Parts: sequence; structure tokens; C-alpha cells
Amino acid sequence: MRSREADVLSPESRVRGPAAAAVVGKYWAIFRTQLVNSLAYPIDLLGRSLAIVLFMWIFMNLWRVTYGATGASSIAGLTLADTMWYLMMAEAVMLSKRDLSETISEQVKDGSVAYLLNKPFNFILYHFAAGLGHSLLSFGGNLLIGSGIVWLMVGPPPGIMGWLFAGVAVALSWLLDFCFSTLIGLSAFVVEETNAFRWIYQKFLLLLGGVLIPLDFFPAWLQTISLNLPFAWIIYGPARLFVDPSLARLGQVLLQQGIWLAVFGGIVWVTYRRAVARLVINGG
Repeated sequence: MRSREADVLSPESRVRGPAAAAVVGKYWAIFRTQLVNSLAYPIDLLGRSLAIVLFMWIFMNLWRVTYGATGASSIAGLTLADTMWYLMMAEAVMLSKRDLSETISEQVKDGSVAYLLNKPFNFILYHFAAGLGHSLLSFGGNLLIGSGIVWLMVGPPPGIMGWLFAGVAVALSWLLDFCFSTLIGLSAFVVEETNAFRWIYQKFLLLLGGVLIPLDFFPAWLQTISLNLPFAWIIYGPARLFVDPSLARLGQVLLQQGIWLAVFGGIVWVTYRRAVARLVINGG
């Protein structure tokens, strides 16, 4: 026999269910539209993915000489094959992430941000859904072409667990990068020009994020500093997990990503509310 409490609560839950589904469906439609738009230009997508071939060829020549000069089969626990597969994953993540900061900056400059803020969707979630559609296709292309060239150079990739663990970590790394790009973009509400901030962020990723060189090769003091910053968990964490898919490393990567996501997700939420308030005040 149903209780009176259940009878009272059930209409609310029936309303809440469709409402939540409508919200999810809205952003799914945005994601799907961006995906279809990107697929409309396959040659452009392929051309951008071919850049990873040049990077892998340069890295292969550089690290082959380095390993040969040391006379060791491994450096800091990484063989030449491990290093190349690490760099392939690092470059695939780096090349596929969407630079949202430039988009928001341009929308603030040309005034279209006011138009978007009046639309029936959240400004931040709209950009996230659209950017995700672009990133997924770019990542797939970079991964396919990058894996092919590295396989020819050094042999087969890590096992299936490496792909699965890295896939989870890459998804969270995109979220973390999205937070940084959003913060840089939102700074345009105050300073308008964000190129300097964007340049600084990119260099942090290249040097302390592990794009150009695995953090394992750093001196101990610099490695400690890098691992205590969020940039390492955008690039280094997923790429290192790819070649060493242990449960211990998976737990470490997900924990660090979760902590930094909570921190910067909160900062994005506060910054967005203040930026919108400032825009309303300035615009009347």
C-alpha cells in the first residue's frame, strides 16, 4: 500500500525528471551540432592532425640520440619506446584541447557575449558542450595518426589497460584545462586583451605540464614542484598513466585531478558570477 508521503512526493519527482532530461538534452544538442559541423570539413580535421607526425619525428630523433649517448636502455624507468608513447599521448591531448579563452575574449570585444548571455542556456556550459565536440574529434584524429607513426618507429603500444585508464584521465584533464581557459577568457570582462595570460598558461603546460619532456627526467626538486601544480595533471598525468597503467598511479592521477577540479571549478563559478554582474553594471 502506498503511503501518503509517497503520493505527495511523486508529482514533484515526475516534474523534476523531465526537467533534468530537458537540460541534458539541450547541451547534448549543442555538443552534437558541433560534432556534425566539425565532420563537415574532414580535410581540415585531417590536416590539423598531421602536425603530430612532425612532432613525433623530431622527438624520435632527439630521444634516440639521448638514449644512445647515455648507453642505457631506460632513463628514470622509461625506455625509448615508453618515452615515445608518452610523448604521443601528451601531444594528442595538447593538440586536441579547445582554446576557449580566445573565443570568450573575442565575444567580449565584439559585444556578442551580451547576446549569448540572454540565450536560454548557461554561458559556461554552452562553451563546454561545443568545445567537447571539437576536442573529441581532434583527439581521435591525433591519436589515430600519432599511434600509427609511433608504432612504426618503436613497436606496439601499451596494453588495453593503458588505453582505458588514460581515457578516463584525459576526460578529467579536459575539464581541468576548460577551467583554466574559462578563467583566462573571463578575465576579458575586465582587461579585454587576454593574449598575455594565454601565452603564460601555454608555456606552463609545455614546461611544467610535461608536454616537451616527461617530468620523470627533471631534477628531483623541479619534479616535486611540478607535481604539486595543476599543470602536470592536465598533460603528464594521463600520458604517464598510459605507459604505466597501474592502479596506484591511476588513484594518484584521479585524486590530484579531482582536487584541482574542485578548486578551480569553484573559482570559475565565483568569477563567472562576478564577471556577469560587472557586465550588467557596465552595460546598464
